[in-house]
Amino acid sequence: MKEVLSGFDWDAGNLEKCLKHGVSRMEIEALFLQPLAVLPDKGHSLSEKRLKAVGRNNTNRSIFLVFTMRSRNGNIFIRPISARYMHAKEIRHYEKDNPGL
Repeated sequence: MKEVLSGFDWDAGNLEKCLKHGVSRMEIEALFLQPLAVLPDKGHSLSEKRLKAVGRNNTNRSIFLVFTMRSRNGNIFIRPISARYMHAKEIRHYEKDNPGL
């Protein structure tokens, strides 16, 4: 059976963690509708593959997102783990290391 991207996996825990940093559920989901740099996040989890993403919201503000992909019943869900707005120094660092970001 082929797995299909079916949406997002939200619960009180991951939603609260993202909201704590001021990034809304709507902003996070909208990141995946536009260009997004996705990089491996090798050092932060031994139990599951995590990814980090850098993108911009509709007001052009840079957002850093850590997420994983979860599979359930042949469906794939994006599970945000943490999201926050980036500082200017971080933006310059990611742009330097990832041209075209």
